[in-house]
Amino acid sequence: MESLYVIEPGCYLRREGAVLNICKGKAVVDRIPADGLKRLMLVGYVSLTGGVLDFLINRRVETVFITATGRFRARLGGDVHRHVQLRRAQYLTLSGVGGPPVAAGIVSGKLENMARFLISRGRRYDDEALRIASARIRAIRHICDEGTSDLDRLRGLEGAGTRIYYGAFGGLIKNPDFRFTGRNKRPPLDPVNAMLSFVYTLLTNEVLSAVKAVGLDPYLGALHEISYGRPSLACDLVEEYRCLLGDRMVLGLVNRKMLSPGDFIYRKNPPDTFVDERDMKEKRPVEMKPPIMRTFIASYEEMMAREIYYPPDDCRTAYRQLIHRQAARFAEHLLEEGKPYKPFIMDH
Repeated sequence: MESLYVIEPGCYLRREGAVLNICKGKAVVDRIPADGLKRLMLVGYVSLTGGVLDFLINRRVETVFITATGRFRARLGGDVHRHVQLRRAQYLTLSGVGGPPVAAGIVSGKLENMARFLISRGRRYDDEALRIASARIRAIRHICDEGTSDLDRLRGLEGAGTRIYYGAFGGLIKNPDFRFTGRNKRPPLDPVNAMLSFVYTLLTNEVLSAVKAVGLDPYLGALHEISYGRPSLACDLVEEYRCLLGDRMVLGLVNRKMLSPGDFIYRKNPPDTFVDERDMKEKRPVEMKPPIMRTFIASYEEMMAREIYYPPDDCRTAYRQLIHRQAARFAEHLLEEGKPYKPFIMDH
């Protein structure tokens, strides 16, 4: 097993030879072979014994802690990547005149993927509203392609396109048991938004791993402003995957009726603000029940292992490796003058 998710609250991991035991209280609830493990995702309040921690560090197992609501908490990492030349090029480019063109390319790619997704579904469903929304987003994308050095204007264009996209998103849901009336988060207020937030977090962590693997600093991006603790570059580069991977997966689960509203826990009259993550966990308006979260994660892993044709390298590659290839191309863009970065655009 390459990837392991531990989602049971209150569990702890204990190593026993070549096996990781997932324990709760004095009971062992699952036993996972440790050999071959590359990725460990700990959801909610899960703890590790010293032996497991030592194993994860020695084997360089990518270990990420996220909250039960899908928010990133921490990552177990080794030393900083030694590629100083790359990080120097990143700081010089993204902090200087090279930043706005990179940001414009990221926004353009995101909007093009949104437009293609909506026009594809618009044709499938014979939905004029989806086709019109696609055309409006593409018009905004053309403005980005004309070039601008004004980052605030680019962010405004990205925001305008995103509002159009989520304004049409409800038309993509073909399961009468679910509705989408707008994007909301922190906390999400309905099942669809809860699933979108969770899959976006998983994808951002995939990108974060990829940019760190090639030696980039994940905290300096081009589109997202610097904010203490925010991996701005990962937030930038995940934009091209949101609707391609995240939205398609959530819509697939909903429209194929692989889950129902009864698979979620609802709380009435949630507060507007929360003291901390524990408070949010106890009072958040909606959350997935553990069985459906397992289904959700299984679908995510199946999606990330699925192969697709990757034109730049003329090969087929899994989505997870596609993200790593794109991070490598972003690094090449920084090191090789005149080599632009092109977000991945999928043929829907």
